Amino acid sequence: MPLSDPANQADSRAIARAAFLEAAGHGNTILTALPADASFRRYYRLAGANPPLLLMDAPPPKEDVRPFVRIGRHLAGLGLSAPAIHQVDEAEGFALIEDFGDDTYRRLLESGAAEEPLFTAATDVLVLLHAHPQGAAVEAPPFDIRKFLEEISELPDWYGLAVTGRPLPAESRDRFVEAWEELLETMPPSENGLVLLDYHVDNLMRVAGRTGAAACGILDFQDARIGPKAYDLLCLLRNERRGIDAALSERLYEHYIRACPPVDRESFGAWYRVLTAQRYTKVVGRFARLTLRDSRDGYLKYLPRVLRLLDDALRDPLLGAVRQRLDAILPDWQLSPPDNPAALRQRVASARG
Repeated sequence: MPLSDPANQADSRAIARAAFLEAAGHGNTILTALPADASFRRYYRLAGANPPLLLMDAPPPKEDVRPFVRIGRHLAGLGLSAPAIHQVDEAEGFALIEDFGDDTYRRLLESGAAEEPLFTAATDVLVLLHAHPQGAAVEAPPFDIRKFLEEISELPDWYGLAVTGRPLPAESRDRFVEAWEELLETMPPSENGLVLLDYHVDNLMRVAGRTGAAACGILDFQDARIGPKAYDLLCLLRNERRGIDAALSERLYEHYIRACPPVDRESFGAWYRVLTAQRYTKVVGRFARLTLRDSRDGYLKYLPRVLRLLDDALRDPLLGAVRQRLDAILPDWQLSPPDNPAALRQRVASARG
């Protein structure tokens, strides 16, 4: 059987996983796989472990466990609830980490839990992170204009393909990205800190027995960068997958501003609004990419909501030129494709010949 065969790779990974657990003193432990996300990382719950543990399986070279370990330990050192790292094999891509349980914010909210205590704790995480003098004192790549534009390009590249069935002309793609570049280059300097990037209800947990900011467990931070502090706040309060009460969102924005006053409130607000539109732009393209390229069928259903949010965000006067360019290159961009991933992939494949 060739080494590239998926079954062979899975068998090899299972053997490596068992060897890591044996060396860590958990040989023959029963593992329960947790639901997968959009990455190649996988998590397994160890039956009977005391304290409760998860096995993170981050297979090289597709994943790198070292940023998770580095950022996680940094956050814990600030007094935040990132999972404790009990044992790690960086070369093989395994780590035993603290298991916070099953109380994700999404699960709690869907079962009727009150929004305000959960989102207040999550906002207080950002206050502590951004106000702490060592909050950004960790190795992380920049979250800058170059990265913003790379993410923005996913909309013409992948959503354009989903809508039209064919790649957009390079000139159209470039004109859209250039409109964003012109806007971002005229923005005032941003107030920067550590940006966790996907700071929303699917990656946050209620941690029993902890109070304040520590009551909010943080799960997804391995891709953290140094960039505008406004970004994680908008991810939390204006999220594309699950919104919160608009009045609560405004109160928590003001709570953050009072507790962690920006150097220039007006500039912070401008970045908050522009990066809200930037994130929605990226997400529209990313969800199309995950559907078309990676056959991840759980993302297409979110597109109608994200398109509505993008439509609203692009009504801000700061984003007028961006909206005009998007309307010009993709006139039907607000009409999301049918919510049938397999049929959409087939339609695109047929159109491309």
